[in-house]
Amino acid sequence: MATEAPDPTAAPAAGGTVNSTVPEGSTEAWKDKKRYLWLIGLVVPSLAFIAYGAWLATGWGFWFWIGPVVILGVVPAFDLVVGLDRANPPDDVIEALENDKYYRWITYLFLPIQYAAFVGAFYVIVHGDPFGIQDELGLISKIGLAVSIGCIGGIGINTAHELGHKREANERWLSKIALAQVAYGHFYIEHNRGHHVRVATPEDPASSRFGENFYQFWPRTVGGSLKSAWHLEKKRYARKDTHPFHLGNDVLNAWLMTAALWGAIVAWLGVQTIPFLVLQAIVGFSLLEVVNYMEHYGMLRQKVGTGERQRYERVDPSHSWNSNNIATNVLLYHLQRHSDHHANPTRRYQTLRDFEESPVLPTGYAGMIVLALFPPIWRRVMDPRVVAHYGGDMTRANIHPRKRERVLARYGAAATLTTGAAATATAPGVDVTPGAVEEVLAARCPGCNYTYEVEVGNELEGFAAGTAWRDIPDDWCCPDCGVREKVDFVPIDVSDLDRTASAGGGL
Repeated sequence: MATEAPDPTAAPAAGGTVNSTVPEGSTEAWKDKKRYLWLIGLVVPSLAFIAYGAWLATGWGFWFWIGPVVILGVVPAFDLVVGLDRANPPDDVIEALENDKYYRWITYLFLPIQYAAFVGAFYVIVHGDPFGIQDELGLISKIGLAVSIGCIGGIGINTAHELGHKREANERWLSKIALAQVAYGHFYIEHNRGHHVRVATPEDPASSRFGENFYQFWPRTVGGSLKSAWHLEKKRYARKDTHPFHLGNDVLNAWLMTAALWGAIVAWLGVQTIPFLVLQAIVGFSLLEVVNYMEHYGMLRQKVGTGERQRYERVDPSHSWNSNNIATNVLLYHLQRHSDHHANPTRRYQTLRDFEESPVLPTGYAGMIVLALFPPIWRRVMDPRVVAHYGGDMTRANIHPRKRERVLARYGAAATLTTGAAATATAPGVDVTPGAVEEVLAARCPGCNYTYEVEVGNELEGFAAGTAWRDIPDDWCCPDCGVREKVDFVPIDVSDLDRTASAGGGL
């Protein structure tokens, strides 16, 4: 493992992108060769219509199982056949790529197709073919259709993930709308303000542990994420000296969207839809959680500093499992370039980069989902990779507590090393001194440039205008990127502020 990986947010070396896998000098005439391939992402919400057309043409109800067949069969096969894409956009085109609205409209278009499929599918489940060409669906076909709609909703969570990280208010609301179908609206808060802060630590319910199989991880992450989301919003409202039961609570308003959507379906089509609504939701958020399971399996950020100043090292490319299999990349909007996403959460999918030091999965996320469903195969494939990643020193891994003694005993002398040195060392470039400075009037996140201005405050975060920087809690993190903590913020001169780009919203 590279213990001193370069900071992915650092300034680029002359002539190339930081940690780029593209040789220097090869990107002067760079173009996004995947520009039109990103449209493939819209095939997933269209699967319901494809299945419906095939059913009309053949009368075969098994077409309604198209969701799991495509996601767990066809896409992994394409990953193996089509191969890898390791091209990175050079620094001088990133701004133009970020501002190209073509890419964001692709994510916007996912939602109307997703919801047209959702509504249409439930009509077919209850009433069958509206044109009377085919007979009523049998129970197995109805279950298959609900499962496929759940798969669409699960991929829709990935679209919500892309939109929810953006600063624009309309995209954040679209994120909640995408999550409403599968009753997982609390993901909007927990992922941005929980997972991104605690990733690759034992405290994170969405980071899986070495020796923990998916079926052990599932209840821990589902329950833990819900609890975390509510705690985060309760804490935010406590800073406003009020209770959390307000419409502005992003857990409550997200759940209300689900209640309104499901209530409308039940009122329109009857209570017989309830089991299928529940089924598609479980399938949808389980698809999300199996991806969470593989993204940080066994990864552990080491602690730096001493005593009360001790903290986890910053997230770097070595803390996420990555893949460059092109089929899943275009399907999931570069989610597989997960290291860059954690370093730069507000960055749009088309500009995410590949890092040489990132640990790499043997195939794309779609194929790894299949392996995760079969724990013995998963362990055989992934456990040796985790061991190799840590050079045999498994004291540096995030290990399932019940298996810790057995794991350390199995890997022998290297595993008996103490972590004292690592726990007291200071990571390169990390200042562990508390970040309160007496006369700071404005401070900026060095990662995403969010600026806290004392005169403006941040009402959404619970800080009234005039709240001094020294009164901001030491455990507060950047509300935009969720990566940098208060201690990382850089004091700036208020006269240098661009008022249109400062104090901003936060989540």
